[in-house]
Amino acid sequence: MSVASGDFILLLISFFVVAILYSAVGFGGGSSYLAILALVITSFLTIRSTALLCNLVVVTGSCILFYKSGHLNFRKFLPFVITSIPLAFLGASFRLEERMFFIILALALIISALALIYQATTVKSNNNLRKYPTYLSYLLGGGIGLLSGLVGIGGGIFLAPVLNHMKWDKPIAIATLASFFILVNSVSGLGGLIWSNSFQVFWPEIIGLLFAVLLGGQLGVRISLGKLSAKRIRLLTAFLVLFVGVRVLLKNGLQLNLFS
Repeated sequence: MSVASGDFILLLISFFVVAILYSAVGFGGGSSYLAILALVITSFLTIRSTALLCNLVVVTGSCILFYKSGHLNFRKFLPFVITSIPLAFLGASFRLEERMFFIILALALIISALALIYQATTVKSNNNLRKYPTYLSYLLGGGIGLLSGLVGIGGGIFLAPVLNHMKWDKPIAIATLASFFILVNSVSGLGGLIWSNSFQVFWPEIIGLLFAVLLGGQLGVRISLGKLSAKRIRLLTAFLVLFVGVRVLLKNGLQLNLFS
């Protein structure tokens, strides 16, 4: 599958910007990659595969940086990923009917947007951290892992707002966990797609997209974004994802031609 040259240039620019914004706050950008791809590509197999690959490229760089900074606590993060890995694989291996996929995708995008808005507008005070039973980490990781595999995202965009609300740990620890969570789920999700013969990318355009998100992701975790604070980044991306999520639901999921 290929796209028109004009659409491909817009994809490159959009993916580059999304990678900068999301990596700056500890995410991979999978939800926005899905939203953007759904506007120009009809194959949901290509959409899922491309979003997971781009996710993987962005968060790999973030995890390396967090590891070098001493924030990557494998022992503390293990309960989340030990259940998310197999369930992300299982979710990705499902061969969904196309309309059902777009409905699930749209709902996931809308929930992602609302989660970002909540995280950006809620005052977070992590001074009084709380302790939770370990089984809750297993449940959260497994549930979000299954959803991430179904729609082709890493799941960090769901996990981080929940953990911030729970005051599970300091923001830097949660951001690190979100990146690591996205990394392992993206790998597992890709494995599920390959296992079920559902892995599909548009060649050679995928090379350009991966390069764009690699560059954007590296910029996002290394440079200051000036006056564009983390709160404004989340709000900006949230409203974009919310709009496209509603559009995907109406046009691709419910098949209502309200948007031309």
